[in-house]
Amino acid sequence: MSAVIRIVALASILGTVACGATTSGTSGGTSAPVYVPPTSRAPSTTANTTPTEVNNSAYGVVPAGQELDVRLGTTLSSKTAKVEQRFEATTVADLMQNGNVLIPAGSTVRGVVSAVDPADRIHRAGSMTLSFDEVTIRGRSYPTRAMATNVFESGGIRDEAGTAGIGAGAGAVVGGLLGGVKGAILGAVIGAGGAIAATEGKDIDLPAGSIIRIRLDQPMTVR
Repeated sequence: MSAVIRIVALASILGTVACGATTSGTSGGTSAPVYVPPTSRAPSTTANTTPTEVNNSAYGVVPAGQELDVRLGTTLSSKTAKVEQRFEATTVADLMQNGNVLIPAGSTVRGVVSAVDPADRIHRAGSMTLSFDEVTIRGRSYPTRAMATNVFESGGIRDEAGTAGIGAGAGAVVGGLLGGVKGAILGAVIGAGGAIAATEGKDIDLPAGSIIRIRLDQPMTVR
């Protein structure tokens, strides 16, 4: 009888030790797998020059949220621009859907200066808000609504002359990332509603040829 009691007691001790070893293995030397969330893509520092596939959508539809890079046709400056001033730009790269060109490069995008604040003692840094309301594709015009989400220096496109920025001394800014690579924003930040503001107490200048990235606020059906 005493032998049986000793065996039961020994089994109990061994079980306790095993349990302790398992717990130690989990929180001690052998770590459990740790979930690492996927990292998002870093902000682009150059304008897109290659064909882009349209975001998932119905056939012939450019969905809300789709981004396009457009080349500014005329110079815009917060020092001289006026509210309701019209301007034009052209798409930089083809927008594709299932192997077909939905919006070809060179399509005209029209916009308007919806707000402007020149640099002065009150507003210190100049700013402009640009709205885009029409796209002409293969000779046919489509109403749209889009806003600016980024600005790139034109040197990012085949080393063309001209720089988007505010003059000497301004650093390149891309969503808080400093750098001097071609294609980066120079001295400009994008605020709420697509407002393009200078990072220094100067006017914001966008020379002809500057690249503006725009985002559609509503879907657009292309026929």
